[in-house]
Amino acid sequence: MTLHTPRLLVAASGPPRLQRARGIGRVTFRRAGDQTRLQDLVQDGSAKIRLPRVYDGRGPVAVLLNTAGGITGGDHLVYEAEWGDGARATVTAQAAERIYRRSEGVGRVENRLVVGAGAEAFWLPQETIVFDRAGLVRTLEVDLAADARFTGCEMVVMGRTAMGEEVTTLSLSDRWRIRRGGRLVYADALRFEGDTRAILSGGATGRGARAFASVVQAAPDAAERLDAVRGVLDEACERAGGRLEAGVSAFDGLLAVRLLGADGRALRDGIAPLMEHLIGGALPRVWAL
Repeated sequence: MTLHTPRLLVAASGPPRLQRARGIGRVTFRRAGDQTRLQDLVQDGSAKIRLPRVYDGRGPVAVLLNTAGGITGGDHLVYEAEWGDGARATVTAQAAERIYRRSEGVGRVENRLVVGAGAEAFWLPQETIVFDRAGLVRTLEVDLAADARFTGCEMVVMGRTAMGEEVTTLSLSDRWRIRRGGRLVYADALRFEGDTRAILSGGATGRGARAFASVVQAAPDAAERLDAVRGVLDEACERAGGRLEAGVSAFDGLLAVRLLGADGRALRDGIAPLMEHLIGGALPRVWAL
């Protein structure tokens, strides 16, 4: 008689497999008369979406949550949002996302946005805090109708700077792609491999910054805001007392802003007035919690 080892025993004899977070969240908005309403909501795994009541006149707010409490190697989250023709709504996050030290692999986050004709989309996640020996691959894909409007930001902070944490080993890839009417109009890629202190210490790479942000507004009249945005940034940098640097440019119906902060607090203090200027009002309430 031939003996066969049960599959269960074979699996159990190998190294233990660590549990990984998976999640998919999707929200769709549609225009109904003079209001924007929720059309579709899907949430699975650790990706959740909440819809608090808001009365600021800018339409509904969808708040993204990761119930896993953070991201590490092997985790995979997908968030999708769609604005139907003429819709106006905001997608934000409940709190800062944390990218923790990994034992192997990288965490993956895919963000996909579709903005219909005449719609206005606000993409306003809070900070991403990366810890030493973390790994993350993140993408933001935005498909805009020819006359759609989009305002979005992403912030990255190297560790909890108020606690003196340093990030000496990091693998980070952060990619943006924005298309208008099917044509690629904005492509940006950020990549860190190794010691971020050394990488960011160079005069052309960060001048010692520990926090940074990218902001893009895509709209037919985006270039008309250039001078006003420069004024907002000049005031923010002056208040920061040398702890914040910023620059802005406009081209092809796009307004692009970069900010460098000495720490997370300086970055947030600078980006808050900028975003309020670009969206025409106060930031979502979760930013103040």
